[in-house]
Amino acid sequence: MVRTTAVEAVIAAATERFGAKSVATAPQDIAPWLTDWRGRYHGAAAAVLSPASLEEVAFLVALAARHRVPLVPQGGNTGMVGGATPPADGSALLLSLRRMNAIREIDAVAGFAVVEAGVVLQTLHETVAAQGMRFPLTLGARGSATVGGLVSTNAGGTQVLRFGTMRSLVAGVEAVMPDGGIWRGLEVLKKDNRGYDLNQLLIGAEGTLGVVTAATLKLVPAIGDRAVAWIGVETPEVALQLLRRFERQTRGVEGFEIVPADTLGLVLAHVPGTRSPLGGEHPWHVLVELVADREAVAELEPLVADAFEAGLIRDATIAASEAQAEAFWRLRDSISEAERAAGPAMQHDISVPVDAMPRFMVEAAATVEAAFPGTVASAFGHLGDGNVHFHVRAPAASDADSWRRDVGYAASGMVHDLVDAAGGSISAEHGIGQMKRDELARLSDPVRMATLRAIKHALDPLGIMNPGKLL
Repeated sequence: MVRTTAVEAVIAAATERFGAKSVATAPQDIAPWLTDWRGRYHGAAAAVLSPASLEEVAFLVALAARHRVPLVPQGGNTGMVGGATPPADGSALLLSLRRMNAIREIDAVAGFAVVEAGVVLQTLHETVAAQGMRFPLTLGARGSATVGGLVSTNAGGTQVLRFGTMRSLVAGVEAVMPDGGIWRGLEVLKKDNRGYDLNQLLIGAEGTLGVVTAATLKLVPAIGDRAVAWIGVETPEVALQLLRRFERQTRGVEGFEIVPADTLGLVLAHVPGTRSPLGGEHPWHVLVELVADREAVAELEPLVADAFEAGLIRDATIAASEAQAEAFWRLRDSISEAERAAGPAMQHDISVPVDAMPRFMVEAAATVEAAFPGTVASAFGHLGDGNVHFHVRAPAASDADSWRRDVGYAASGMVHDLVDAAGGSISAEHGIGQMKRDELARLSDPVRMATLRAIKHALDPLGIMNPGKLL
């Protein structure tokens, strides 16, 4: 890694202004943040800049712009597409938002919280719960994922079915723009027609248009009671019928996740302390969560019984305690961990129209497995909003690098082609990052790409904001 004069100048000025606490240059302090969560992308950086306030972020971004040094914003580093990993040439500096971890305000009456970018999702959940509220977005990485990353990637999670993605849950954004200017958009306005919606432009931009420093998030009342069931079904088509049936009979369905038998088997094999909720073998499994003001189990039980009588359910069990409910969710949340332990795989976070998803899950998997013998293709996830994680796993004992080179990337191209042919998206909730950048350009309408590039150039003409990501 070559440390340029410009990089040295930024490090020196930042150290002089804020001290060593805000500028880490020791290799052992930088190393943990140079690789993405999946271990697929590795970068280099001469320093990690760690501002503790909005004004410090603004100073650092303006300083970087003056010297034309790229910055890579980073939160919990839990992304799935290499979006927070610096370039390998060491030309960029990491800009960590982890010290900006204050919950500035909670208004339980109005149902909003003003939260800084470095706040960990689980911390937010626990803090608002103490005031009888909840932030209705959760995911497996809630113990390390930060609000800034969730905003910047338009994260989804397991409650999108009822509450939507971060775009639906963010009421305001505070950010530092590429020239160091501050966008103060935290105010909650139900109506605002002053031109382009800058908040929405920053949500999902993956740090390429500015650095999100805080957000106003929507809260909802804490759960009165919840019921969680694990259900065995024959096919994804039956699972969708089951969801539609539940949605007609109650408005309390918050989570509806589908998991194939082979994927559940990976969790049981590689995650200690897990066991199948059902006896016997079932081709597909459904995890459903129903939330009610009170006695959610009493509401869910007749729904499950009626569906069983209608022939939609092979077997089912409703969690008898909160601990058992959490055990059910742990099975779902541990899938990525189990797959990583099992061996190399190509992961795809895709969406197609909801009604087309059951057929797509089965037919696309069969198509990929036929084209690449020995691979196992399967899909799991958020069936109700048309977003599943479609993974292609290598044969046992495969070398990760050679398999990805010889098979994996071609298999991914096929998956994306199938998604595109179905009128879907190759990125439903994880973002584009580095992983899908070339595929986005290959498959997107030219008008989309021209518009994205025009926006990027207009707001970041120096190209210093998270280079090599998205575009």
